Amino acid sequence: MTKLPADTPQELLDRLGTGGGELAKRMGIEFLELSPELSIARMPVEGNRQVVGLLHGGAHVVLGESLGSISSALHAGAGRYAVGIEINATHSRSVTEGWVTATCRAITLGRTLCTHEIAIEDEQGRRLSTVRMTNILRDR
Repeated sequence: MTKLPADTPQELLDRLGTGGGELAKRMGIEFLELSPELSIARMPVEGNRQVVGLLHGGAHVVLGESLGSISSALHAGAGRYAVGIEINATHSRSVTEGWVTATCRAITLGRTLCTHEIAIEDEQGRRLSTVRMTNILRDR
């Protein structure tokens, strides 16, 4: 069960209840803890590998963007939404099996912009990649 802030907007709860979106569900992402300041999720390597058997670099980015977007949406609150305007990733190490865990920490939680850093690690706690994402917050 995902740990969520008590004031999570119902619309976001509904989306998370169906797996966090089509792509996150397809990739097997499991959201463990979600808040504007700190979010944690995990994803299987199996099913998300590229042609030579390594976890696809794009899968790292999808995992990072999923956490950064949800964390920003939680900060935005009811009646507002978050839209990604910048993302980058640095891949430091590869992995071929098991699960990866992403820990998303807020760098800036402002009125109109949120920036998060997402560290993705293997099961031994070795950093595989670092993703940084900025979202703009908009009124509905």
